[in-house]
Amino acid sequence: MCPEGIGKDSVVYSVGVGTDVTFDLALIARFGVTVHAFDPTPVSVAWVRAQALPPAFRLHEIGVAEFDGARAFYPPRTADSSHFSPIQRFRQTSATPPVQAPVRRLRTILRDLGHTGIDLLKMDIEGGEYAVIENIVRDEVPVRQLLVEFHHGYPRLPLARTIEAVRRLRGAGYRIFHISDRTYEMSFLHRPPGTPESYARR
Repeated sequence: MCPEGIGKDSVVYSVGVGTDVTFDLALIARFGVTVHAFDPTPVSVAWVRAQALPPAFRLHEIGVAEFDGARAFYPPRTADSSHFSPIQRFRQTSATPPVQAPVRRLRTILRDLGHTGIDLLKMDIEGGEYAVIENIVRDEVPVRQLLVEFHHGYPRLPLARTIEAVRRLRGAGYRIFHISDRTYEMSFLHRPPGTPESYARR
């Protein structure tokens, strides 16, 4: 992430908790921010409830999607995994049905929480990121910094989906400033019109 402009009053959303809040806790410790975390899936909710987390970590038991309503989240292969996905990656059996959970658009969440924009959005939602990115661009959701893990390794999610998502973001003024060694994780800064190209490399 880019630390420039991040402080205790920054709006930070962490979408897709799983069972690892290391990054979120590091943000809280370093910058004194409040992290609004979003995850409605049962393993994650149960795990967070069992942790001794600081008050600055606030879990909202809803998912982020391209619509307001409820969505099916398909379970992972193994019961001890927290990687529920809106994408049906595996052949499901009657013993492992999807779970229905509430989801909201980012615009709706911003309104409900009284925020006007997002300074840092971290998103790891197991294939749901493509529709959310389309929604960010279409609704012109004000996101200054976007950290996203893409899931083009999943069945039914070809690399072309990630290429198209990056193209959409670039067209909306986002510039990549970091790509992980695995190449699945990418970090973007929003570059307002008229801002020098160097803005996205600082």
